[in-house]
Amino acid sequence: MQFSSSKSKFLRTINTSLHHPHSTAVNKRAAEQTCLALLQSCDSIPKLTQLHTHILKLGLHNNPLVLTKFTSTSSDLNSIHYASSLLFASDDANTSLYDAFLFNTVIRAYAQTSSQSKHSAFCYYKFMLQSGVLPNKFTYPFVLKACAGLGSLNLGKQVHGSVLKIGFDTDLHVQNTMVHMYCCCGGGLEFARTLFDEMPKPDSVSWSAMIGGYARLGMSINAVGLFREMQISGVRPDEITMVSVLSACTDLGALELGKWLESYIDKAKVHKSLELCNALINMFAKCGDVDKALNLFRDTSERTIVSWTSVIVGMAMHGRGSEAVTLFEEMRETGTAPDDVAFIGLLSACSHSGLVEEGWYYFNSMTKDFGIIPKIEHYGCMVDLLSRAGLIKEALEFVQKMPIEPNPIIWRALIIACRVHGELKLGESITKQLIRNEPMHESNYVLLSNIYAKMFHWEKKTVIREVMEKKGMRKIPGSTMIELDNEIYEFVAGDKTHNQYKEIYQMVDEMGREMKRAGYLPTTSEVLLDIDEEDKEDALNRHSEKLAIAFALLKTPPGTPIRIVKNLRVCADCHSATKFISKIYNREIVVRDRNRFHHFSNGICSCKDFW
Repeated sequence: MQFSSSKSKFLRTINTSLHHPHSTAVNKRAAEQTCLALLQSCDSIPKLTQLHTHILKLGLHNNPLVLTKFTSTSSDLNSIHYASSLLFASDDANTSLYDAFLFNTVIRAYAQTSSQSKHSAFCYYKFMLQSGVLPNKFTYPFVLKACAGLGSLNLGKQVHGSVLKIGFDTDLHVQNTMVHMYCCCGGGLEFARTLFDEMPKPDSVSWSAMIGGYARLGMSINAVGLFREMQISGVRPDEITMVSVLSACTDLGALELGKWLESYIDKAKVHKSLELCNALINMFAKCGDVDKALNLFRDTSERTIVSWTSVIVGMAMHGRGSEAVTLFEEMRETGTAPDDVAFIGLLSACSHSGLVEEGWYYFNSMTKDFGIIPKIEHYGCMVDLLSRAGLIKEALEFVQKMPIEPNPIIWRALIIACRVHGELKLGESITKQLIRNEPMHESNYVLLSNIYAKMFHWEKKTVIREVMEKKGMRKIPGSTMIELDNEIYEFVAGDKTHNQYKEIYQMVDEMGREMKRAGYLPTTSEVLLDIDEEDKEDALNRHSEKLAIAFALLKTPPGTPIRIVKNLRVCADCHSATKFISKIYNREIVVRDRNRFHHFSNGICSCKDFW
């Protein structure tokens, strides 16, 4: 780790000249220039410490230019702690050398580090003020990005106050970073929107920050709506904007909007960065057109682990487990090393396709072949794999032998499997223990209530519901979204808020009559209420999926595909009914539920009734 012989020789020459009685200012200037050049090319920590020694010997530790460059180089080498401790921690530090550029260098470096170190950016900002150094317009974006990384609304508000006091609140770059900061902090979205609305002329960065904030928080309809406002305003979106809009589109399952966005990107000549290409692949995979996602993937010249993972996860969601395994092996052959996320996608693919042996093989190969220690998510995939396959006892033994503490998500997966496969006593026992561990989590009470309904223990179910009411807990209602003519419509069970609800319910009744003629029998066991069979059938007919499909049958031409998105797992009755509807009305119906896609066509589902 030594410098080149010519540079080492030059350093020796400088040292010699400095100790010579006739050393001149020219030598000092030459030493400064040499140190700056060496810092520019410094590429390792050992070289940096060696250079630091020479800087001290040459008496350049108080030289502002060398000091700033030394700090900047330390930042580039991820060793800002080393530089800052030398600059600011010593008792004899020359505070007269501190300037805004030096502080900005340190603050920026800490803002770009891990979450724990980001707080140091704010600390050095306060030290900057205490040292009498006035922040400039470059200081605040660095500090605000640190606050965003910490997710600290309180710190962000403090910095915002300082921005107003010093007078940088009209600087567009500072405004944009404040919008981004508020979007990243819990409870800050309204502040972000207020700032955004007050900006006289927001640019593409401003719009991207606000749209990205909505997308990250799952407010996808707001993100898409704001993007449309951006188009009306005449501001041209860049690739960062499009990545956020595609993320929102993916969350909504809005395939038609996604297709339009792809066309818009091409027409507007938006730069197709690798991140944008990956976002397009991910969107098509998760909006129901996994073949299009695969074609885009094949046409992409540069692929990263994110590209591969997107198509593998896409195949998993569509129940094409064997193809996901083939893609994984192809990825390995290209020399792309799988990471822990790729294995989550692969194990999920095995789970949704019932590939138990393959799942075990790849789970074991993580550590054996790739040195990846399984995380809780990988154990969760294995529990899900065994549970879906009906191997409840094996799943329970696996959980009990896990080297890490199983989390509630794993226990809930096991409980749901117990209910589906009739292991109700075991499910009841596990759920009661889960409630003791998590007395304020509403999902646990809903699971126990559903188990009691399956056991026809209506009094116990009523008691659980009363407990939930006393604790102020609410069951998450099932809802279904559908995209028609670039508009998103959402239905809940028994919904009568739509202005055409009478026509929709008439269509639901017609669907019910036609299905019964074709041999459909309602799965009334899915109605977890103590009511008679006729009322149970009526409740099933009002499920959100059926309302959305009825609306689509009314509003779309015969023979066109129907695509809907359900926020929960599709129930057995809606799954059975949708098979009949696809055949009776000659429609391909694509349903995305919380876990996967179901492609219904001519009375058959792609999942082969395994979901």
